Amino acid sequence: MHPDDVEADAVPALPGRRALVVATNHAVLDVGKPTGVFASEMTAPYYVFLDAGMDVDVASPKGGVIPVDPQSLKPVLRSTHDDRFLADDEFRAKVNDSLAIGDLDMADYDIVFLAGGWGAAFDFGTSDDLAAKMTEANALGRAIGGVCHGPLGLRNATTPDGRPLVEGRAISAVTDKQIRELGIGDTTPQHPETELRAKGAAFESQTRFRDPFANHWVVDGNLVTGQNQNAGPMVARELARLVADGLTTAEGRRAEP
Repeated sequence: MHPDDVEADAVPALPGRRALVVATNHAVLDVGKPTGVFASEMTAPYYVFLDAGMDVDVASPKGGVIPVDPQSLKPVLRSTHDDRFLADDEFRAKVNDSLAIGDLDMADYDIVFLAGGWGAAFDFGTSDDLAAKMTEANALGRAIGGVCHGPLGLRNATTPDGRPLVEGRAISAVTDKQIRELGIGDTTPQHPETELRAKGAAFESQTRFRDPFANHWVVDGNLVTGQNQNAGPMVARELARLVADGLTTAEGRRAEP
C-alpha cells in the first residue's frame, strides 16, 4: 500500500524554507464509524519536507485537533512514516493543536500540501477559508500539492482573473471507481474526481483491479497532485524540486522561466 519512492535520494535540501501540511477536522464517516486524515497522506509529506531541512507547520480548516483515521494506523496500512509520527511528540502536538488555515499568510510558505483521507470529503471542498488561502497561495506562485481527497481543497480556489484554479489543469485525486470499491460513495458528500472534473480539471489517474493499489501523480506548473496514499512521497518530492528549481522568488512572485 506504500510503494517506495525510487527517487527519494533526489529530494533537494531546502534549509530555511517553509512548508505547510493541511488536513481535515472532520472525524465521523457515519454513525459509529470514525474517520479523519489518512495517516500516511499527512506523515509522508511532512517527513519528506522536514528531512529536506524545511520548517513544517500543520493546519486545518478550523484549527485544533486533526483526527487521524484509526484504520490507517493498523498493520498493513500503517507506514514507516506513521511509525515515526507515533513516536514524534512535536509532530503529534502539531496535529492535536493545528493552526487555523484562515489565520495564516501564504507568503510565509514555499509549499502547501493538502493531505487526504475520507474526512476531507466533508470539509475541504466547502471551506471558504481553505479556498481563499489556496487562491492566495496560487497567486503568489507557491508550490501547491495534494493527494487522494486532498485536492478537494482546490475545488473553490480561483485564478487571479476569477476562473476555477483547476480549470484546464492536469489534476489527479482519488477516483470515483476507488470510492465505489471502498463502499463510501453514499457516506461521503464530495467525490474528488466528480467535483474537480465539474470545475474543468483535466483529470488523470491509473487503474488496477482495485484502484487503492494504483499509483499516479502529475505535475502541472505549480500544482502537483496524486491519486491516493501511494503517491504521497512522490508528490512531496516533486514539490520540493519545484522550490529548488526556483518556482518562486523570496518575495513570493513567480520566478521568470
